[in-house]
Amino acid sequence: MKQLLMIAFHFPPAALGSGHLRTLGFARYLPASGWNPIILSARPSAYPRTAALADGVIPPHCLVHRTLAFDAGRHFAIAGKYPGFIAQPDRWASWWPAAVWQGLRLIHHNRVQAIWSTYPIMTAHCVAHTLSRMTGLPWVADFRDPVTSSVDVRNRFSVASQLRCERRVLARASRVVFTTPGAMRRYADRYPHAWREGRMTVVPNGYDESAFTSLLAAVERQPRTSLRLVHSGILYPDGRDPVPFFSALANLKAAKALTEADVRIVLRASGSEAIYEAEIKRRGLEGMVALVPPVSNHEALLEQADADALLLFQGSKFDHQIPAKVYEYLRIGRPIFALVGKGGDTEALLRDTGGAKLVALDDVSSIEQGLVEFIRALRDRRSPIANESVVQGYSRRYGAVALAGLLDKIIA
Repeated sequence: MKQLLMIAFHFPPAALGSGHLRTLGFARYLPASGWNPIILSARPSAYPRTAALADGVIPPHCLVHRTLAFDAGRHFAIAGKYPGFIAQPDRWASWWPAAVWQGLRLIHHNRVQAIWSTYPIMTAHCVAHTLSRMTGLPWVADFRDPVTSSVDVRNRFSVASQLRCERRVLARASRVVFTTPGAMRRYADRYPHAWREGRMTVVPNGYDESAFTSLLAAVERQPRTSLRLVHSGILYPDGRDPVPFFSALANLKAAKALTEADVRIVLRASGSEAIYEAEIKRRGLEGMVALVPPVSNHEALLEQADADALLLFQGSKFDHQIPAKVYEYLRIGRPIFALVGKGGDTEALLRDTGGAKLVALDDVSSIEQGLVEFIRALRDRRSPIANESVVQGYSRRYGAVALAGLLDKIIA
């Protein structure tokens, strides 16, 4: 088995969205392609939120090593504030020295042949950059999101530092991996030398089949008088704004085109709940829209599988990103009502797979018309269905095969 050092800040028991699932999927399936993963991550105290680890979440073959890291926003703050210059490139910069020291030990002890790191957090790439320079090992830098869409713009020190780090990554890394074609095109325009040298490629996100094998068979969907539409995950006032959707619902309710007996909207773990609750009350939608708290990934999948349909919010600001949950939505196989940016990567994926009604995120009249048609199709049992053979191509097993092939090339 070839040995791969995987540097990832987000790893279970971190409970910070779905970012850790990509690393976990690679770690689970790379051994089948001849690569043994060694995880280098942070101690759980560095995470703002953690969740109990269920049995089997981390594969038994996967060795996980954790080093000391502090969160400047929590550990060094006074009255909720901290000096911005200590968060370069990000709030977890303190992880860097300990991770480099531990990484060197792991490289020499395990005869590691390649390094892989994933962004965000940028400190992970900084650790990998340092280790690659010190050891001469080839390095794959993985960008789950573009830097410009993920950086904390409130901290000018962090913004400038992350952009400097980005330039170093694109200059040094043996390969730079993106999750969408749009993100890669954007970076190719900014770093044409890396593109010309053939160091950029796409390995899409996906779903882990092991999470669905028993889940879907166990779900017994109950008959309901009202249709249940579920959205799972963070919403943003900018880029994933549900307010135009609320306005469309209110207009349809006022016109008696939809009633509380027709549909129930569940927004799970949305974030910014206080803002959205006020918007819901202002439009009189309390009986139609429910804001509900976070649950485990397994419980979220059960809820999605039990839903009549799934909601997706992904505006033009995030045209070069595809939310990880989209692949889970597609695997679950429920019809999707997608409020997306026109011409973006998410829209392109859903057109390719089928199974979704597409409308513009910020066009209230388009949402109204599309939602009426979508609900009518649900009731008539003629909703769009995703192409199963296309969806299978986004299994994390296939992603691990692609990454293993990339690693084989760079060590050759």
